[in-house]
Amino acid sequence: MKTIVIMTGAGISAESGIRTFRDSNGLWEDHEVMDVASPEGWARDREMVLRFYNARRAQLKEVEPNAAHKAIRSLEDHFDVQVITQNVDDLHERAGSRNVLHLHGELKKVRSTVNEHLIYDWTEDLNSGDLCEDGHPLRPHIVWFGEAVPMLGEAIRLTRGADIVIVIGTSLQVYPAASLFGYAPSAVPVYYIDRDPAETPETKIRPNFEVIASTAVAGVPELAKRLINHQ
Repeated sequence: MKTIVIMTGAGISAESGIRTFRDSNGLWEDHEVMDVASPEGWARDREMVLRFYNARRAQLKEVEPNAAHKAIRSLEDHFDVQVITQNVDDLHERAGSRNVLHLHGELKKVRSTVNEHLIYDWTEDLNSGDLCEDGHPLRPHIVWFGEAVPMLGEAIRLTRGADIVIVIGTSLQVYPAASLFGYAPSAVPVYYIDRDPAETPETKIRPNFEVIASTAVAGVPELAKRLINHQ
């Protein structure tokens, strides 16, 4: 069974109603990104950061997986599918995808501010008085700008084992995630689906690189059908 590694960015979630940086002129839900997605922002105003992620967590209850998420799930009936996502929502899981690696953390988890290995499932508001089992404050389980990406090594390992790579809904501007597809063997076909596809040095020089200028909800189901019919 062939292995498909699927890399998803904000564009796929945007089509379920979750706004992206690109659509908001560099803002995330009207906040400067560094105020709510950096260690410095956390140090300056923890209450604002907590309110921000509480609102994002609540928003998840109002959105649903879209046709692109469901098409990715359908590929699991024919391929070994590994999803690597930059998104912190749980829409892939709710669509039924079984193998999802979150590069940048998860909204529905929190962790200790001291011991990064103390991670807890969390579906409601996180407040400043909430503590981990060691008595330290909890923070959103999100990889902020300037922080290490703990799951990067595993993502690279998965990509190196791919027979097919699909990149969906990403501007290819956020590193190291943007360069991940480059770890796939050179002969592996790479499909890049985005309504406004970016052009980078990697996309120009890589063989077997196909750009599909389309929304995720239109492009992913069509590509899924093509791959299933030609497996």
